[in-house]
Amino acid sequence: MHIKKAAYLVSSPDWEKCPSPDRPEYAFIGRSNVGKSSLINMLTRNQKLAKTSGSPGKTQMINHFTISSAKSEGKQEQQWYLVDLPGYGFAKVSISQRKSWAKMIENYLRNRSNLMAVFVLIDSRHSPQDIDIDFVNSLGEWEIPFTLVFTKADKENQKTVAKNVKDFLNEMRKTWQFLPAHVVTSATKGQGREKLLQMIDESNANFQ
Repeated sequence: MHIKKAAYLVSSPDWEKCPSPDRPEYAFIGRSNVGKSSLINMLTRNQKLAKTSGSPGKTQMINHFTISSAKSEGKQEQQWYLVDLPGYGFAKVSISQRKSWAKMIENYLRNRSNLMAVFVLIDSRHSPQDIDIDFVNSLGEWEIPFTLVFTKADKENQKTVAKNVKDFLNEMRKTWQFLPAHVVTSATKGQGREKLLQMIDESNANFQ
């Protein structure tokens, strides 16, 4: 897939105020400070698209970006949405604010009719975290398709990354019969970019 244009469209306080669901949509979510903005910028090759911040909790609404892509140069363009969702976890906000975000995210995920898949970002530098396991279990309960995206693979040695990925999948195996697809990425090196874009490209073809 060749991305021809990526632009910020709108930030919405709830799913009912999101843009018209007239094209396929892909949401990115993860624990605060997991490298979500860096990954989005790497995918689109636009370092100014999603705002990166040293302070977790910067994303507070449902952020839509419009993407124009083609299978290759000169081919017909496809239009789709990339969505940057608020992180879950360690943002320095009140409990009531955190609950409000959680409800907003759940309502969006369960009601957005054009949502094709969720990309759940997991920090590959760490052993499995309960908060990540709980979130993917919720997606399973809600029957929402998702892919695990292990981030920051360049920040740790390959042996540790491989062990953490394996441990996370083994943790899921305790309660899951079938595991979702997973991709190991590095925003710095561009690792995993082609695989993620191929997944989106194949999913776009199934959009009704």
